[in-house]
Amino acid sequence: MSSILIRNVRAVDAETDTVTDVFISNGVIAETGIGLDAAADQMIDGTDLVLMPSLFDMHVHLRDPGFTHKEDVLTGCAAALAGGVTGVLAMPNTKPPCDNPETVRYIIDKARGTGVEVYPVGCITGGMKGDGLCDYEALKAAGCICISDDGRPVESAEMMRKALELSKENGLLVASHCEDLGIINGGIINKGETSERLGVKGMDRASEDYITAREMILASSVDARIHICHVSTEGSAAMIRFAKSRGVKVTCETAPHYFMLTDELLMKRDADYRMNPPLRTPADVRAIIEAVKDGTIDCIITDHAPHAANEKADFEKAPNGVVGLETSLAATLTALYHTGEISLNKVVELMCVNPRRILGLEVPAIKPGKTANLVIADIGMKWTVEPEKLHSKSHNTVFKGMTLTGRPLVTISKGEIKYDIRNN
Repeated sequence: MSSILIRNVRAVDAETDTVTDVFISNGVIAETGIGLDAAADQMIDGTDLVLMPSLFDMHVHLRDPGFTHKEDVLTGCAAALAGGVTGVLAMPNTKPPCDNPETVRYIIDKARGTGVEVYPVGCITGGMKGDGLCDYEALKAAGCICISDDGRPVESAEMMRKALELSKENGLLVASHCEDLGIINGGIINKGETSERLGVKGMDRASEDYITAREMILASSVDARIHICHVSTEGSAAMIRFAKSRGVKVTCETAPHYFMLTDELLMKRDADYRMNPPLRTPADVRAIIEAVKDGTIDCIITDHAPHAANEKADFEKAPNGVVGLETSLAATLTALYHTGEISLNKVVELMCVNPRRILGLEVPAIKPGKTANLVIADIGMKWTVEPEKLHSKSHNTVFKGMTLTGRPLVTISKGEIKYDIRNN
């Protein structure tokens, strides 16, 4: 295994922010300090660059098995590395759904050697149909650390309560897609002024808020952990904040588009701006930013959901979802760091540290003895998002044509350089 010496770099983790040299050997950070005298196989000049722990994305759809025309494990991992991501939770709405040990092992085996640690998420219910719980003990033995029916809710409250009870026994995190299908009733964008102007059916925010409240009540009743996926509304954020103050074991996430963009973009009638939950209002955007700042929201994820161009061609009939692995750090830096909303340490906490901590994985830091999962970024680099240059098979990004500030340059996984923009 090769060694790497990064000189004169601004090293930032959740607690420190200092200029130093970093020597990596045998897959770990071996030494830090100014003026290190270490013989390395590779040397990187880190002047004016930032070194951070690599990102961990708790919410991606790799579409493999079954929908590999949209994405597969290998292309999804390539996109992750280009975004500074070396670990992901892969959601289970594949074909077949990830409700059995064989599918779990298939995904893990396919990701081996990519440089990205892929943790398949097991289904809560068999086939994600909601009529019976999966064998959680078998899913955990195969490699699952989380269960979810993401892509759809568990409609029965009692079924969800039982899942939370069993998950506690098996040490699995339950992640909930908070949506009431009866309330949604065919809606395709946020219900409000924009949906009315377009003359399309809206998705009432009560759908998200209601199931968010339900999940926290159920989790509290059995003293289990619950993770709320892709928070997008002011109401959900407020309820989660209150539940945390009452000691409920709830964590949650949001995605960059929910603190950057509003449903006004849907006036373009472009399905690349459709996802579930949908883009909301300026008041929701502000509320999500405040929830990120005050710690209500624990993680920033992408909900990376690739779809082929022909599938996204019809605005009203297209499937929901957007890609995001390659833009998440840049978008977060642009919207929250460069605007003075949060510090760089907070960015690391949200995107690198908290996801791993919630999942019981090694908590990263830039200090000797820690696994060398790292990203070198130019946080001041301005670049325009060109969808056709993304590493993902699909290019349905909400950031197309936008100029973002900050970009990953080099991604290091377990001490090996797995992505280097200078070679791409």
